[in-house]
Amino acid sequence: MKLSVIISYYKNIENLKLILKALDNQNENNFEAIISEDDNNKDTLSFIEENKHNYSFHIQHLHQKEDTGFRKNEMLNKSIMSAKSNFIAFIDGDCVPHKYFVKEYIKNLKKGTFMSGRAVMLSKEISEKAVKDISLKDLNYFSLIFSKSQKIKEAIYFPFFPLTYKIRGMVGRNWGIHKQDLIDINGFDTDYIFAGVGEDVDIEWRLMKSGVQRKSIKNKAIVFHIYHDKVYSEVNVGNNYKKLEEKKQLNNLKCLNGIDYKH
Repeated sequence: MKLSVIISYYKNIENLKLILKALDNQNENNFEAIISEDDNNKDTLSFIEENKHNYSFHIQHLHQKEDTGFRKNEMLNKSIMSAKSNFIAFIDGDCVPHKYFVKEYIKNLKKGTFMSGRAVMLSKEISEKAVKDISLKDLNYFSLIFSKSQKIKEAIYFPFFPLTYKIRGMVGRNWGIHKQDLIDINGFDTDYIFAGVGEDVDIEWRLMKSGVQRKSIKNKAIVFHIYHDKVYSEVNVGNNYKKLEEKKQLNNLKCLNGIDYKH
C-alpha cells in the first residue's frame, strides 16, 4: 500500500459520501482511506459498514467512544499509528480530492519533507449541487471559471513544473508527510482543544525546526473545499495563537501530549 489518506471527519455524512466517491475515482488505487471521526455517530458507522465493500480501496474507520468536545488532534494521532502506509496525506471532511490527488502524493512524498497543498473554495451553489447529487462533474477548472467559487486557479492541474516558487504555509485540509517524521515529533499536540490553528500551524513549526523541509504540491494534489458557514470562534482562535506562542517559547519540538500521551 503506497499511501494512507486520513480524512478528519465530524458529523457530515453527505460530505463524506462525496469524498469517498472522489477517492473511488482516483487513477491510482493502491491506497487506503482512514476516516478519523471525532465523534461516535451511529449513522456514519452504519453507512461505512454497509458500503465499505463497494469502494475500490480499503477503508478504516476510527472514532471516539463518545463526543466530548474538540479532540481532532487525538484522533489524528490514532489514525497515524493505524496507517498501513509509510506515507500519509491529510484532508478535512469538507474537502474533495481531485482525481490525481493520490497519484501526486505517491509520486512526490519522501522522508524528510512534507508537502503543502492548497484548496479551491467552492461557491455555495456549486457545493450544494455537488453534495446533493454526489457528483464530481463540476469540480474542475473549466466548470468553475464562471462560478462564484474562489481561488479557482488552484484547480489547474499542472504536474510538470511549479507554476510559482512561492511556498505558502501549510493548511490542515491538504498536506502530506512520511509517517516516521510525524512520530519523531510525537505527532499532533492534543493540548489544542479548539478548532482553528493548533492542528496545522503548530505541527508545521515543529516539523520545520526539526529539519523536515516544506515543499509545495500546489497545482498537483488539488482539493475542492465544500462551502459552509464559518464555524470558528475568534476568541478560541485567539486562545490557540496565544498557546502556540507559549509553546514556541518552550521550544518542545517533540510535543509533550501527542502520540505518546499517557492519560
